[in-house]
Amino acid sequence: MANLKELSQREVKFTSGHRACAGCLPAVALRQVTLSVNYPCVVGFATGCMEVVSTIFPYTAWNVPYIHVAFENVAAVMSGVESAYKVLKKKGKIDKEIKIIAFGGDGGTYDIGFQALSGMAERGHDVLYICYNNEAYMNTGIQRSSATPFGAQTATTPVGVVEFGKKQFPKDLTQIMAAHGIPYVAQASVHNWKDLNMKVEKALSIKGPKFINILAPCTLGWRYPAEKGIEVAKLAVETCVWPLYEVENGKYKINYRPREKKPVIEWLKVQGRFSHLLKPENQHLVEQIQSEVDRRWARLLELAGA
Repeated sequence: MANLKELSQREVKFTSGHRACAGCLPAVALRQVTLSVNYPCVVGFATGCMEVVSTIFPYTAWNVPYIHVAFENVAAVMSGVESAYKVLKKKGKIDKEIKIIAFGGDGGTYDIGFQALSGMAERGHDVLYICYNNEAYMNTGIQRSSATPFGAQTATTPVGVVEFGKKQFPKDLTQIMAAHGIPYVAQASVHNWKDLNMKVEKALSIKGPKFINILAPCTLGWRYPAEKGIEVAKLAVETCVWPLYEVENGKYKINYRPREKKPVIEWLKVQGRFSHLLKPENQHLVEQIQSEVDRRWARLLELAGA
């Protein structure tokens, strides 16, 4: 695993000068991931906020071969790239090790692109798929996705006299990918660069399909001050809303266990999208969220043999 000095000396694959918002943590996630890739690589990117801000014609922030594709098919396209690469290597037309990486937001991964992602995993393509998860369709106006938390206010889950935000708990996509039986699945957070770097490097050392789900808060959609993003991401881990763990060849390992598991209200209260939950009449909703977080954490502990 590379240290900070080593990472700082590597070739910059995702450059500055893009048009992301001030305090954009998905952009930080892309930089952390690409600095962890110490190989030649080809990047495919699903339509989404990070694609829009980094490749506005005629400019690009990408210093590697890059393919922008539709919302729904980045996993399918990069499966084709990986297949072509294997053929060219077999014919002796390419002799170097090249890593194939696909990026998608939660909308293009959890929802629109899920069938392509599942197919990539089932067929066994040697591709690393990275989901930068900001928990909504931020690029198109902050609509809910299946990664959006229960109770969150979005453009399509409004809050009012009758409605309280999203009525469903988020899909556990990391567990779904682990159920595919692929060699490596991990969950990471943008606030913990060391853990994220380790997981990207490990994934790239493994042959076959790999999936890493990175929590990357959005200052605009989550409604917190731009300078508080890392704090918000850390609170998600400290409350066990977003545990850091990996599944390697079916074996679960929890990478971080909070010394003192904080109540979920500590994470909710720093985000404007949950401000309505702080009202006394909505205490029962906070209790539902806490109960579900506890249930998922207990299940993860059991899977890891704790």
